[in-house]
Amino acid sequence: MPADTRLWHPFADMHAVRGAELVIARGEGAYVWDADGRRYLDGTASLWNVNVGHGRDEIVDAAAAQMRTLASYSAFGAFANTPALRLAERLSELAPVDDARIFFGSGGGDAIDTAGKLARRYFAAVGTPERVHLISRAQAYHGTHGLGTSIGGIPANRTDMGPLDPNASLVPHDSLEALEAEVDRVGADRVAAIFVEPVIGAGGVHQPPPGYVEGVAALCERTGIVFVVDAVINAFGRLGTWFAAERFGVRPDMICFAKGVTSGYLPLGGVVVSGRIAEPFWERGGNMFRHGPTYSAHPTCCAAAMANLDIMRRENLLQRGMELEGEISSALHGLEGHDLVGEVRAGIGALGAVAFAPEALAAHPDLPQRGFAQARARGVLVRPLGDGLAISPPLVVTREEVDHAAAVIGEALEAVARDLPATAAAG
Repeated sequence: MPADTRLWHPFADMHAVRGAELVIARGEGAYVWDADGRRYLDGTASLWNVNVGHGRDEIVDAAAAQMRTLASYSAFGAFANTPALRLAERLSELAPVDDARIFFGSGGGDAIDTAGKLARRYFAAVGTPERVHLISRAQAYHGTHGLGTSIGGIPANRTDMGPLDPNASLVPHDSLEALEAEVDRVGADRVAAIFVEPVIGAGGVHQPPPGYVEGVAALCERTGIVFVVDAVINAFGRLGTWFAAERFGVRPDMICFAKGVTSGYLPLGGVVVSGRIAEPFWERGGNMFRHGPTYSAHPTCCAAAMANLDIMRRENLLQRGMELEGEISSALHGLEGHDLVGEVRAGIGALGAVAFAPEALAAHPDLPQRGFAQARARGVLVRPLGDGLAISPPLVVTREEVDHAAAVIGEALEAVARDLPATAAAG
């Protein structure tokens, strides 16, 4: 039996994982290799985030050079460092946010909790402290921190976590009318913020209905509610733009970002904050936002991000993300006729999902894990989600590699289908 592990993996059934870890040893471009030397096409860019691909020496060199000068230092109070100042300036110029300011954290979960707390703190600062309610969408994933768990829309992630924030509620992900009804139920004068992940990622790659994101922006503008775009997955080329909101012509009050800002080479996330939200803190003394992690504005992480953004611009990876949108959609839609397939969700962004037919999934809830295992055995890593398999490859992936990934998913489906009768008979 393989050796046991002392590593407690996130989102893992440790009883099944212990002794069965897949140890990834190295990566290059759109591929990774395990400790036994087997190569896999990284169909998920690790966790939706290695946008520029693996093994980019430019990012490594930038981080190493910064560490030789100043590896780490706090940005609390008046302290600053050059990479953080430069990255904040650069992101503020790229973001579709009016008079933008940048609050840095360690990742996407940090960013969500920062945005939720800041929305509430903003209303307290302008004299309406009763505006504390947060609204989000079913199936949306907003991290696993405190507020993120309360506004997260994936039921399993909320189960048995104890009391959740009572000033938070969920609405269907595809109904603007339901959102407007919830605002009316709570009372717009009690709602602090609405969180929208334009293309829902971990909850199943759900595309927004036409006009949905624009409708949320209009609702927030009418009511004064803070409009927060969760672009942790969607940003930095995944939707073919820097911050995802540009795809819909909206200018949010806040944008949460992480993942692709460094392509995962170092942990970094943050919130782009509009001048409207920043005003009471920047223009009046004594209005402190008492929040922030030790590693906020970490110089080495910020230096890595600058190098990552340089690669994205030089190699035109935003345009590549837009091209992949059609390539992934076309490749995955070719699987629609399979008996196990319920629907294909793709069409906006360089990501997509193949969902199992509801009746098949009801009979065999482990179909996503079965499909993952069969694809892995064929050298392609996909992501098993609640009802299907998702891909979100590095933006450097080729059309041929996308087609290969889709073909392997098709082979995996066939293999799973062949196994089901025997399994049912044995049961």
